[in-house]
Amino acid sequence: MAVSPLLYTLFLFSIIFSLQSSSSSSEDTPITRFQQYLRFNTAHPNPNYTAPVSFLINQAQSIGLTSKTIEFVSGKPVLLLTWLGFNPNLPSILFNSHLDSVPAESEKWIHPPFSAHKTIDGLIYARGAQDDKCIGVQYLESIRNLKSRGFVPLRTIHISYVPEEEIGGFDGMMDFAASSEFRDLNLGFAMDEGQANPGDEFRVFYADRIPWNLVIKAEGIPGHGAKLYDNSAMENLMKSVELISKFRETQFDFVKAGKAANSEVISVNPVYLKAGTPTTTGFVMNMQPSEAEAGYDLRLPPMADPDAMKKRIAEEWAPSIRNMTYTIVEKGKLRDHLGRPIMTPANDSNPWWSIFKQAVEATGGKLAKPEILASTTDSRFIRTLGIPVFGFSPMTNTPILLHDHNEFLKDTVFMKGIEVYESVISALSSFEGVSDQVI
Repeated sequence: MAVSPLLYTLFLFSIIFSLQSSSSSSEDTPITRFQQYLRFNTAHPNPNYTAPVSFLINQAQSIGLTSKTIEFVSGKPVLLLTWLGFNPNLPSILFNSHLDSVPAESEKWIHPPFSAHKTIDGLIYARGAQDDKCIGVQYLESIRNLKSRGFVPLRTIHISYVPEEEIGGFDGMMDFAASSEFRDLNLGFAMDEGQANPGDEFRVFYADRIPWNLVIKAEGIPGHGAKLYDNSAMENLMKSVELISKFRETQFDFVKAGKAANSEVISVNPVYLKAGTPTTTGFVMNMQPSEAEAGYDLRLPPMADPDAMKKRIAEEWAPSIRNMTYTIVEKGKLRDHLGRPIMTPANDSNPWWSIFKQAVEATGGKLAKPEILASTTDSRFIRTLGIPVFGFSPMTNTPILLHDHNEFLKDTVFMKGIEVYESVISALSSFEGVSDQVI
């Protein structure tokens, strides 16, 4: 029976497509391994840590790294991988990333947030693609490539995967950094996550801003809604709200005038207001409340004076003479044990900086002006110990999408990051010079 040319052509296309699909599904490449890692749902409030830790241990074993899992809090593992150096007596190097991620609203994504879908133009969509599962895989792929070339590090290299970073790191890196296991690493230098750059330079961070949670409360005599009198709870609170808003304005003016970066000023942002007597349909409208409170998110750069900030809060924003009280929850330190701002020098006074910079440039990359991170990472727990840390995620020409809908990373950007980290890991672990802590 004769077969038409059209049917024959369609038959051939179906065979080719079937072969390509079969090949694609069995592919084992840096990209597919990245996609595998992204498909583990480690989003809060119920992150699955067991499956990704098992995956990472298998990857580590495949390239000859030793692994150790430590739980400071039950169900919240810290995974530590190690590549022993030629001279293990030298201070070691740590490359850190976190296992967890923030939640994702699936209905607002163009591809499911834990599918790791790759588009025809190479965009890999997944929660954690930028923050920060990319570097977690890039560390391993870089070492895989270095080992295949016969490279042996002079210094021991550690890779840590920690839980709970997205909710403060208190059951993760904070506990790890305070442990004997961490002290036994004998660290000389560490690297942690950074951020993407829409431009063509790599961003690098030498400090974090430290978050304070501030709650101010006002009390006063309750009264009829029609009555005018002094020192009501709402009046006192609103005076403080106005003063805080003016302070925020003055800080923001420095940014708008180009005199400081956003991360170099103290940010103060209101997050809630609470007052009034609730009813089933709203609030009692003819009654002035006896209590009122407001909550603020403060972020202090390392050069800020914490004592001066506390004095301002006590005397201006929540003074007792206006029947006000306040609480501050400090989520990190601004000063080390010698009273110095907690920052890692990003200049030639720090030998680690020079080596890192040269390693990036050796791949054809260029570093942007070093920055203070506007938010907070686990780096702060390590810097507090006097260990120099740089935050670095090699993503150029990439929109900043951490915590956003439709977070993605382009495959070519991911692969370039592996090349950059090969150079960085090789250079840092080969450093023979003085490795005193420089903070």
